[in-house]
Amino acid sequence: MNNINNCNRTRITEFLLLGFSGSRTLKVLLFFLCIVIYIMSLTVNSMIIGLYLGSRNLRSPMYFFLSHLSLTDIMLSTSVGPNLLSTLLRDGKTMSVSDCVTQYGVSGFFTENECFLLTVMSYDRYLAICHSLHYVTIMTRKYSYCLVIWSWFLVFLLVLILVSSVSYPGFCGCNTLDYIYCDYVPLFEVSCSDIHIVEILKTVLAIPAVVLPVVFIITSYICITHSILRTSNSTGRQKAFSTCISHLTVVCTYYGILIAKYVIPSKGKSSNMNKITSLIYTMVTPLFNPIIYSIRNQEIQKALSKWISVKL
Repeated sequence: MNNINNCNRTRITEFLLLGFSGSRTLKVLLFFLCIVIYIMSLTVNSMIIGLYLGSRNLRSPMYFFLSHLSLTDIMLSTSVGPNLLSTLLRDGKTMSVSDCVTQYGVSGFFTENECFLLTVMSYDRYLAICHSLHYVTIMTRKYSYCLVIWSWFLVFLLVLILVSSVSYPGFCGCNTLDYIYCDYVPLFEVSCSDIHIVEILKTVLAIPAVVLPVVFIITSYICITHSILRTSNSTGRQKAFSTCISHLTVVCTYYGILIAKYVIPSKGKSSNMNKITSLIYTMVTPLFNPIIYSIRNQEIQKALSKWISVKL
């Protein structure tokens, strides 16, 4: 197995992912933990999609967006999970440049797509609470489809530009990546691209990819909170809060982890701390998202109880 110090300045044809450092026992424990989390994530998210498709009571825009969020969670964890499990078993894994870039592109696509879907869901909650009388006429099925399609399309363009800027000139230097999967930071460090140009491009793309969605979500919930507080009916106020608290919890958790990973300087953090942060948002949050949405949601609980009673 190559050592991280075995670096040269020749053009890279393959990468060596080191994964987590530590004893063999620790890696085996991490392997079983990750495979349990991965299987549970696939199961719970598939359940949300299945309930949406099989229950007439869940055929509303909110659950349509939630089913797409579950699909995104499945694809995000799948883009990282199997490769991570293989890395843990083999004490590292060799990947071709094309495979590594593909993994980076796919994981980046579904990471950003989750941000856009959470933004669309906040817009849906804004219309449902602040413009409840016109919600049905505005948020039609066709409009819901358009919002999701445009989200996927815009994310594809953003990720395509960023991936091309990092990978098109090729990679040179050390082919050892001290990471758990192929991500922007480790690939950027070995890219033959002009560092300043890529950094400028990354900053420009961050505006539509991160800044605008965050501003939109914050603005939406300011309006939602103001509208709820103006409601004189305490029962209606409580119901409105309960429909938003799950989404707000997911938003705060997801963006909080992304900020900890990409915004907070990595120089003060250990290598394993960065890897754990990446593990949480690519493997753990896809499991927690559907659970958070299901705990307080009576319609999902009723649909699940009905499905279980039919199967039994």
